[in-house]
Amino acid sequence: MKEYRVGIIGATGMVGQRFVTLMEGHPWFRLTALAASGRSAGKTYAEAVEGRWAMTTPIPEEAKSLVVLDAQADAGKLAGMVDFVFCAVDMKKEEIRALEETYAKLECPVVSNNSAHRWTEDVPMVVPEINADHIKLIDAQRRRLGTKRGFIAVKSNCSLQSYVPALHPLRKYGLEKALVCTYQAISGAGKTFERWPEMVDNCIPYIGGEEEKSEKEPMKLWGAVEDGKMALAQGPAITAQCFRVACQDGHMAAVFMKFKDGCKPSEEQIKADWSSFAGRAQELQLPSAPKQFLHYFEEADRPQTRLDRMLENGMAVSIGRLRPDTQYDYKFVSLSHNTLRGAAGGGVELAELLCAEGYIEHK
Repeated sequence: MKEYRVGIIGATGMVGQRFVTLMEGHPWFRLTALAASGRSAGKTYAEAVEGRWAMTTPIPEEAKSLVVLDAQADAGKLAGMVDFVFCAVDMKKEEIRALEETYAKLECPVVSNNSAHRWTEDVPMVVPEINADHIKLIDAQRRRLGTKRGFIAVKSNCSLQSYVPALHPLRKYGLEKALVCTYQAISGAGKTFERWPEMVDNCIPYIGGEEEKSEKEPMKLWGAVEDGKMALAQGPAITAQCFRVACQDGHMAAVFMKFKDGCKPSEEQIKADWSSFAGRAQELQLPSAPKQFLHYFEEADRPQTRLDRMLENGMAVSIGRLRPDTQYDYKFVSLSHNTLRGAAGGGVELAELLCAEGYIEHK
């Protein structure tokens, strides 16, 4: 297969760095260009992230000597160098929306980790295992933008990956409502303990905007494409509370779920559905897709963040402690890696899907 040339916008941030590491050795993608703010422009990537590299692995050799472009001023240049870009920038939402549309109108597809376009009605928000068919929204988006190649596709919020995948196969039983408490790692805020010493031995019971995203975004994932627009799902109703906790990577969720009267499946059926579930990513055997998306642990003390967040290269979801509840029907715990499955890894898998389905083509 001819490699796709890839650019990363926001390459110096936490998620941007993760994108850079995931390009190393990728069978389909070749890192070609990097962009960030004007402060980093003109420096080599190694110079731009000196003292800021937050990954546990070294900076990939292929990235070190690349000269960082200005994401805004050099948009035309960058768009001409690559087949598509990943975008993970720290800017105001209206600025992100404008930046991503600029690249799309330059006929450069954008796979975004940002939240700015998640509620744009013709922009697909996709988890490849759950709603791969939503990428057909791109046809309507291209008509609106007046583009042939360019478009924007986004991934959902990182918190969702710790519980929506586990709930998804159970909707067929009449899943009525869920209560979710998420316990989210500091890398989700773009931090390390070195940069955020206040989080050592600490828990903060608030993450700005996170609970609203956690309750509303699943309705778009579970919705349907109708006449080039998203028709949102009307349920199951979700209420969420989100905590920042003292771990580096990994978002965990405590989930309580209730089914419609007379529709409750058995524990054995739920576990079987989790074990057998596969989505379009597995059908296509995408390079980043886990062979088994959902893993159930029978041990009473699993999943654990340090032990299980890297399951299947950080792209699988770990589940455990399924049991009856006194107020809901069942409760369980689930875990995902927030900068892999929940951010850059999910973005790479989405780009693979878009390439496999013909929406991203070589220039």
